[in-house]
Amino acid sequence: MFYRLMKMIVAPLLRIFFRPWIEGEENIPTEGAAIMASNHLSFSDSFFFPALIKRRVTFIAKAEYFNTPGLKGRLTAAFFKGVGQLPVDRSGVRGAGEAAIRSAIAVLDRGELFGVYPEGTRSPDGKLYRGKVGGLARVALATGAPVIPVAMIDTEKVQPPGQVIPNFGVRPGIRIGRPLDFSRYHGMENDRFILRSVTDEVMYEIMRLSGQEYVDIYATAAKRQMTEDKKRADAERKAAAKAEKAEEKAEAERAAEAEKAAKAEQEQKETGSA
Repeated sequence: MFYRLMKMIVAPLLRIFFRPWIEGEENIPTEGAAIMASNHLSFSDSFFFPALIKRRVTFIAKAEYFNTPGLKGRLTAAFFKGVGQLPVDRSGVRGAGEAAIRSAIAVLDRGELFGVYPEGTRSPDGKLYRGKVGGLARVALATGAPVIPVAMIDTEKVQPPGQVIPNFGVRPGIRIGRPLDFSRYHGMENDRFILRSVTDEVMYEIMRLSGQEYVDIYATAAKRQMTEDKKRADAERKAAAKAEKAEEKAEAERAAEAEKAAKAEQEQKETGSA
């Protein structure tokens, strides 16, 4: 119900205000299971992705988005249901990964589309980061479902990280590549080298479609580094400002002392001449 409402209300509004474009939609099968693997540039991906795809696409999201109390919690839950996201209990040491994989397999077993962001989080700077080994590749090998690479284009310009109000006048888009078949690796979903190979092949196709610069580290590590760099830069700015303030104070004191000495010398001259 929520998903249909989103398609009926939100999708037309997005088309009116942003005129988003889509290429390669013919690469999405009209029926049957498939994995939609996309880059992740902005929170607005959660609007444009499901709005422009004709078939329903189911993503996973942490359960906290669905069971937070209060009006804000209910609105948040309604939104995530509306954009086709599925709650996953992330409790336990490996709870997040295993629960997500089970949920993904269940979606694909029903012959539906399952959406995933292999980077695991939004790109902090518009670049494409290393795909996480595990979820995407394991699900693909366990189910035999084709993986369809997807490139979100310019959605970070519509809504940059940390910005609530979107920028109008930007025309975002989606570019969809041809399905990737990994049936040659069937039964090898526990081989980490195979999982890395599958993930890297998908990320290469996403990079080719999106035109993004590729960075061979995880986006989470890049975010941590950026946070540390910002803290260090802030500390350096504060230290520089403090040093500048201390220098200004010292300069003022030196000027005051010089003025005091000059005044005393003048007074001494006047006393001597008298």
